[in-house]
Amino acid sequence: MDFILYEVNGAVGTITINREKALNALNSQVLDELNATLDAVDLNTVRCLILTGAGEKSFVAGADIGEMSTLTKAEGEAFGKKGNDVFRKLETFPIPVIAAVNGFALGGGCEISMSCDIRICSDNAVFGQPEVGLGITPGFGGTQRLARLVSPGMAKQLIYTARNIKAAEAYRIGLVNQVVSAEVNEAGEVVTSAKDALMAAANKMAAGIAQQAPIAVRNCKKAINEGLQVDMDKAIVIEEKLFGDCFETEDQKAGMGNFLEKDKEKKLKVVPFQNK
Repeated sequence: MDFILYEVNGAVGTITINREKALNALNSQVLDELNATLDAVDLNTVRCLILTGAGEKSFVAGADIGEMSTLTKAEGEAFGKKGNDVFRKLETFPIPVIAAVNGFALGGGCEISMSCDIRICSDNAVFGQPEVGLGITPGFGGTQRLARLVSPGMAKQLIYTARNIKAAEAYRIGLVNQVVSAEVNEAGEVVTSAKDALMAAANKMAAGIAQQAPIAVRNCKKAINEGLQVDMDKAIVIEEKLFGDCFETEDQKAGMGNFLEKDKEKKLKVVPFQNK
């Protein structure tokens, strides 16, 4: 892998797009390597993924304009399909994926973050879909996921105007779940950089997810993703099936058994009130 780093710490895997000199822009090779990395994740041991970009300046600055500038109509459509196939694999990946967004998340960078389940960003993050300024539409799902995440009206405003927004506004409109700042001491000196604080927050959340029953977490992701594509009557049937699938698993037996045992111990410790 030239542009993708992958490391595992316990039950958490971290994928880093490592093309820092190009602000981690997505070209065909990056997409191919990301696809191969997802295929190589050991789902028997890894329970949550973090996706981030190398360096302090950029998560993913967008798709590679140099590569796109000479594409024909057919080649442009094929490039869009390549990106969409990888992003859809990320979106439907069996385990949760957290995007840890530092710096620029523009175009394809905003789109890949929206393919993740949860987005955490540093306070220097910048989001946007600037494609119309380049004479194209968003091509990796931006017109579809942004409208679903923040409302059609807000998505149209951001896409039609090609306007970038900062972390605080991204949080206000619901594009990101959390904004993380650098830690400073009383003298105003940076103790922990924004990127390090961001990764610490992402790892803390990922570890919390990894501690939960893995089959239940996977089924929750599947229920939410599939349920959003259909009407409520069909959606609750999806939930019922996935709810039922959790029963008779070791996760369910252990989880409910532990709860009942703790509840029993708690009741035994209660001292009856003595009215003397």
